[in-house]
Amino acid sequence: MTATAPIIRTAARLGLLSCRHCGTVWQGAAEGEACGRCGTHLHRRKPHSIQRTWALLIAACIMYVPANLLPVMITKSLLGTQYDTILSGVIYFWVSGAYGLAAIIFIASFLVPLFKLTALMLLAYMAQRHSPAGQLERARLYRILEVVGRWSMLDVFVVSLLAGLVRIQGFAEITAGVGIAAFGAVVVLTMLASLSFDPRLTWDSKDVMEEAEPAHDMHGRKEGIA
Repeated sequence: MTATAPIIRTAARLGLLSCRHCGTVWQGAAEGEACGRCGTHLHRRKPHSIQRTWALLIAACIMYVPANLLPVMITKSLLGTQYDTILSGVIYFWVSGAYGLAAIIFIASFLVPLFKLTALMLLAYMAQRHSPAGQLERARLYRILEVVGRWSMLDVFVVSLLAGLVRIQGFAEITAGVGIAAFGAVVVLTMLASLSFDPRLTWDSKDVMEEAEPAHDMHGRKEGIA
């Protein structure tokens, strides 16, 4: 005889809906019904979470191309004018001896956006399939994305700070190129995609979706649990 996995008592199985605004948990509430405390529409999961996440991720991927191809930094000095993309800027600072600054720009401008796009695509794809594989690891991955997301605009601040410092020194002048706008769009779109994705979808495997109890109780009453 093979041991069966224990049944986890989830809110979906118990017919509970929580208000995302005030945090009240309602028993016997219908999907889309207004919260009895604050009036917010109740949903078991964020409406159209997967569709919105994919739309924002596709837009971010499109903007990721000009963000890496167009110049993000224009350097004017006695030797002439130099247009640098993200990677050429990293090489420029590395050759100039600013190894720390080159590492910061490479991580914040190249690795972090690429990591966020790849991770969010993986989370959205697995949630869309209601796959039970690696649920705990995917939950941890989303928490990592929340931490990394706080540093998403680091490159924009670095370019702005660098432009001011170089102007003060008087040896050269650095201004932001049009690529920085595309990069900013990538950052904003990935942040919105992360906010649109409902991490609770990670735990919605096919068996949970099939066994979820309806939101209405037998008496049709709605009871609040603060």
